[in-house]
Amino acid sequence: MPGKLRLSVGQHSDKGRKESNQDFHGILVPEEPLLGLKGVAVALADGISTSNVSHIASESAVKGFLTDYYCTSESWSVRTSVHRVLAATNSWLEAQTRRSRFEFEYQKDKGYVCTFSAVVFKSTTAHIFSIGDTRVYRVAGQTLEQLTEDHRVVVSSTQSYLSRALGINQYVEIDYLALPVVAGDIFVLATDGVYEHVEPRAVVKAIGEASDDLDNAAVALVRQAYDQGSTDNLTIQIVRVDELPDGEASEVFGQALALPLPPLPEARDVFDGYRIVREVHASSRSHIYLATDLTNDALVILKLPSIDLRNDPDYLKRFMMEEWVARRINSPHVLKPCTLTRKRNFLYVVMEYVEGQTLTQWMIDNPAPDIEVVRGLVEQIAAGLGAFHRMEMLHQDLRPHNIMIDKAGTVKIIDFGSTKVAGVIEAVPGEDGREMLGTLQYTAPEYMLGEGGTPRSDLFSLGVITYQMLTGRLPYGVSHATARTKSQFRKLKYVPAPDDNRAIPVWVDGAIRRAVQPDPNKRYEVLSEFLFDLRHPNPKYLDTASAPLLERNPLLFWQGLSFLLTVAVLVLLARLYGGS
Repeated sequence: MPGKLRLSVGQHSDKGRKESNQDFHGILVPEEPLLGLKGVAVALADGISTSNVSHIASESAVKGFLTDYYCTSESWSVRTSVHRVLAATNSWLEAQTRRSRFEFEYQKDKGYVCTFSAVVFKSTTAHIFSIGDTRVYRVAGQTLEQLTEDHRVVVSSTQSYLSRALGINQYVEIDYLALPVVAGDIFVLATDGVYEHVEPRAVVKAIGEASDDLDNAAVALVRQAYDQGSTDNLTIQIVRVDELPDGEASEVFGQALALPLPPLPEARDVFDGYRIVREVHASSRSHIYLATDLTNDALVILKLPSIDLRNDPDYLKRFMMEEWVARRINSPHVLKPCTLTRKRNFLYVVMEYVEGQTLTQWMIDNPAPDIEVVRGLVEQIAAGLGAFHRMEMLHQDLRPHNIMIDKAGTVKIIDFGSTKVAGVIEAVPGEDGREMLGTLQYTAPEYMLGEGGTPRSDLFSLGVITYQMLTGRLPYGVSHATARTKSQFRKLKYVPAPDDNRAIPVWVDGAIRRAVQPDPNKRYEVLSEFLFDLRHPNPKYLDTASAPLLERNPLLFWQGLSFLLTVAVLVLLARLYGGS
């Protein structure tokens, strides 16, 4: 089918001259939407000859990988998903060894141990993972390019041992490589029983002679390795990339083009099974309505695409992402989507109705809030952000208008149209997530510099909001919104939060100052560190006089440096002309 990832696969395994086959291999090609969101997974494991249970390890590793990888969140990157699956597999295998009869005569090379390699083909990238000495190659002209490294230590010409494998140790280190692929690329996975006895050129020749029958090529190569004297189990997999997706294959974005754009309703209109109560908000980004679901009389929020941006396909993709993101985050501090009980006839999203006010309105109503109240709100916002970050998502547009506080005081993050999702960016060629989508006053400098964001970027926005709740101001005034170069960001002057009207502890100000550092490397690494310092005096922030002038007042530092340089130039000129 055009526009989808299509592969041709050939594979074969044989016990060879051994009594049993301790290799195991497999491939899983899912249906959409998983094909677009998770890709195709190919895996190969090789049991070790010194263990009579390693065939169980091989089978468990491959079957577990092919099953569990597709159970991980679609929002996770391939690397995160595979590492978590293999870490769990490794822990189980290592535990089986300890619980078995080897517990009393424990030898790592006699337990539930195997080597493992896998390739996940997602969109236009091959994600390659390896542990041990099963190899992954790519056909390069008339030979093979080895893409993995053997984790084997050679002691002598007749003796060697594995330095890494699944099940050997409690923790496992996994090699990872991501390669762009094009149609026609051919990858080969093989155990040492094959690659040690068949020359690379012979592999390429066999694949070429087999044409479209890659299974026949795999059989021929296994037979050739056997004829060349291999005494090991023999397994090989051949994967050819026939077609790559065009970027619209996943369910995430396909809906945006499949559903018609809705008309803008009026109060009391019936719209697709909902009765419009009133318009809540309208902007250049969207039109938001309070409505009643006619099936159960529940109040809901309908969000319709902006009239101004309906011809922008990128905007429509982001619009549909909002509901997709919301369905994958489970947090009391993140707005929930409503369950759809009937077919949707237009492009819109339905979210829960929160009876309350935005943080923007709350700050207007509470111009001088108690610091403990602010801490509580910040901790709830951080809990919502943490739910995004655990799913490898960045909100990217955290601002007071996108934060709701309900009647019970519960904070909910809303509006996910700017959210960056690692797994989706991998699935769509050309989407790198570097575009600046947030509101300038709250946007981290790295976005304005075109560097892309990290969880520290959301932390910056939270720091600005914390400062604003306490002071009613922005930490850098309007200067931050107009800066566009690293030099301009370095010269930003942070305005200390405490003043004559607000008794804000200096150590709280120090925590906020660190959270809103223009350089992301100088911010907190994780949200929990920031929250801790908001409640516990950090000794580093108690003595502000000891901080370097560059950190306390960057503008004064650069002004002073410029003055000194000017004086130095004048002195040099005076000496030069005075001497002449």
